[in-house]
Amino acid sequence: MSIETILSILDNLEKLHKSLLRIANEKTALIKNGDMNGIDQLLKDEQAHLAAIVQMDKDRQKAVIAYLKGQGRPVPMNPTIANLIEAAPEPDNKQLVEAKDRLLHAIHELKWQNDLNQKLTYQSLQFVNLSLDMVRPRPESATYSKTEITGRKETKDIPNFDSQA
Repeated sequence: MSIETILSILDNLEKLHKSLLRIANEKTALIKNGDMNGIDQLLKDEQAHLAAIVQMDKDRQKAVIAYLKGQGRPVPMNPTIANLIEAAPEPDNKQLVEAKDRLLHAIHELKWQNDLNQKLTYQSLQFVNLSLDMVRPRPESATYSKTEITGRKETKDIPNFDSQA
């Protein structure tokens, strides 16, 4: 396996992550507008992107394993780009470091945007719960009864209306 193949895979991973970032940005706008149908569609698109990323990462691991075996190097259980950078010659090494840095940058941007979306979703849920609490009738125990105010119990023998007055 050649370094060019691995660089191509890393480039595709970066593109997929940037596309996922675009979806996350769109999701932010939809969360702010409360568009549940739009969010639902974006979640389906997001799942498709995630499946493609998982497959592409498996391809990356296979390519790294093949490269390391071709170089006569020991192959770790889950080979990483760092393992490949150590094994690669100098000009390829620089290209791999640049590709890794671009991918990591895209991943960090995506993580930041997803954290923002999580916070916005949590705030939306808090607002919905607050609205429901305002509309929902309160149970009897939440209000004061005459017994709790006066501190004495009424009996059936004592009428509430004094007719002799």
